[in-house]
Amino acid sequence: MASYSEIQSAVRVEKFKIWFAWLCGGILWLMVTNATADIAVVSVVTQALLVVLGVLSTIAAVTMTNRLNRKADAARREVLGDL
Repeated sequence: MASYSEIQSAVRVEKFKIWFAWLCGGILWLMVTNATADIAVVSVVTQALLVVLGVLSTIAAVTMTNRLNRKADAARREVLGDL
């Protein structure tokens, strides 16, 4: 059975992975949007995609973090014996 500190460190690592991927994706989209800034139609499309996909990826990251928190709480209760 895993200890409380092992669960806590695993949750911390997974949250870091989720939000690091979110940050890297956002930076890449900003670079693409900046690279297409001088092309009229493509610039508008990439800016719209940046907003839509940014909102969707933020919702996905928050949802994943919340689910991870619920699973971690259940595992902590099991390890600590609280039911």
